[in-house]
Amino acid sequence: MTTTTPPESQPFQAEVAELLNLMVHSVYSETDIFLRELISNASDACDKLRYEAISAPELIADGALPEIRIRPDKKANTLSVVDSGIGMDRQELIDNLGTIARSGTKSFLSRLTEAKDGTNLIGQFGVGFYAAFMVAERIVVTSRRAGSDQVFVWSSSGGSGFEIAQASDEDATRVTRGTEIVLHLKQDASKYLEGFEIERIVRAWSDNIQFPILLMPEEGESHQINSASALWQRPKSELTPEDYKQAYQQVAGAFDEPAMTLHYRAEGRQSYAVMLFAPSTKPFDLFDQARKGKVKLYVRRVFIADDADILPAYLRFVRGVIDSEDLPLNISREMLQNNPQLAQIRKAVTGRVISEFENLGEKEPEAFGKIWDAFGPVIKEGIWEDFERREKLLGLSRFTTTKGGNRSLKQYVEDLKPNQTDIYYLTGDSVERLKANPKLESATARGIEVLLLTDPVDAFWTSAPLDFGGKPLKSLSQGDIDFALIPLLDDKAEDKKDVSGADEATTIALIKDALGERVSDVRASQRLTSSASCLVAGGGAHDRMLERLLAMQNKAPTTRPILEINLRHPLVAAIAGDKDAAKDLSFLLLEQAQILDGELPEDPAAFANRLTQLVLRGIAKG
Repeated sequence: MTTTTPPESQPFQAEVAELLNLMVHSVYSETDIFLRELISNASDACDKLRYEAISAPELIADGALPEIRIRPDKKANTLSVVDSGIGMDRQELIDNLGTIARSGTKSFLSRLTEAKDGTNLIGQFGVGFYAAFMVAERIVVTSRRAGSDQVFVWSSSGGSGFEIAQASDEDATRVTRGTEIVLHLKQDASKYLEGFEIERIVRAWSDNIQFPILLMPEEGESHQINSASALWQRPKSELTPEDYKQAYQQVAGAFDEPAMTLHYRAEGRQSYAVMLFAPSTKPFDLFDQARKGKVKLYVRRVFIADDADILPAYLRFVRGVIDSEDLPLNISREMLQNNPQLAQIRKAVTGRVISEFENLGEKEPEAFGKIWDAFGPVIKEGIWEDFERREKLLGLSRFTTTKGGNRSLKQYVEDLKPNQTDIYYLTGDSVERLKANPKLESATARGIEVLLLTDPVDAFWTSAPLDFGGKPLKSLSQGDIDFALIPLLDDKAEDKKDVSGADEATTIALIKDALGERVSDVRASQRLTSSASCLVAGGGAHDRMLERLLAMQNKAPTTRPILEINLRHPLVAAIAGDKDAAKDLSFLLLEQAQILDGELPEDPAAFANRLTQLVLRGIAKG
């Protein structure tokens, strides 16, 4: 590196240093990814130049169109990737190549360390530049910001830091605009100096990059090695499944195949092209707190933004491109939020995506099942947030129930029992625990199907007043339940209901006296058939699962639950008959109900001691 001033050494951000260590000592088999990532970054730089030139046309006053050049040099053992895009100034070089300014970095590094092949994660997280250290022992980046007369050189060998300095006159003359990345290749990476190898990688991963990619061989003339077409503008009839796969992988920075492809052109009041994909695997940043979408917005094939929130947050896993013919080219990111034309596009495209999911669910249930397994918890956020499309999203949803998996509410309603007017559900931590929950007993005895909801988001959307097909959704752990009009599956079980149990008034009074303020009420249960007790929320309170989640985040005070008891259970009957043990038995009813709900007793040591004493008392009587 030759410069006019001494280079300044700076350390990498800790996360970058860790990432570079992984790249330098990489054992990933798919090292081709480095070239795809560098080309993708170069394409982004060219996109940004075109966008900024709309308001500042002097940036491209030389008339040179943005392009990407790849130059192998076998004698020097270097591979250069050069773009004539927006370029970077000194601070941008430090910020873009020395730090990772985004949330979730530590989690990403942990996943990357554990992954057998982390190349897919690298592309998804947007740190593809560092993948070049898989094949390079040293990287030198020379960049001139468009419109600037200053050129800077950044270099690193992938250690703990990098050097940055003002470029020499020779370097400044060579880089008139944009960025030049020179990779000093490792000995085992010499294949990337072969022209045919470069062409293979570009055609496989970067063929549809919009800007010309020129191969500049040491011998012979330079030539374009990509098609450089806006694939979304071409008719569907011209495209193959392989074309769509390549387009998805380039847009999403992914290596999997799309589970669903949506490609169409809207004409009428507005004209725009849409090419969207549903991934088949979860993107790394699916649950980032920002909940940002990744659909890219273009206007007449000029890139505008990749965070325009064209789709609602609950569809943030969708990847792709929307290219408008009508939006103004000089629209700012701030104006995007309130632009009425974009609002119309947002509404129409969201409806089309949901309709496409509906069609896939009906015609290809297995294919839709894969999408739901990966993104169901995210789509269900829309049931809470999107009142306008709530009915459609409920119909789209698939549930694990007491009858099996991937059940729709349409199927549920078709299988309602005689006199059943509600859709019943239960929220909890796991399907296994819910299946063992005593609140299911009376429903199970009647063959009533119950939705078993285990995603954290389920506790939130079910708190809204919901119905499907005129049938309200009702929690088995909240409010009153009355199954009296729904017949039992076993007629003989009807006789057991007449078996005399504990005296209701006396038993309830004793339990209330023992438990005091720990519960808001004690009452006879219509939910239980074989268990002794369960806890439920009052009609006006949050569902039990939602209350626990809110309490964990200190967002709401806990309310006292209602203790329901099975008067026919021997443990309950013993309370009125053994007033000396009534207090211990009452606490046992409460604490075992807490355990069955996945909670700890208020005082675990006292619970253990109480249980021990009751067992010893039973042994002594025996």
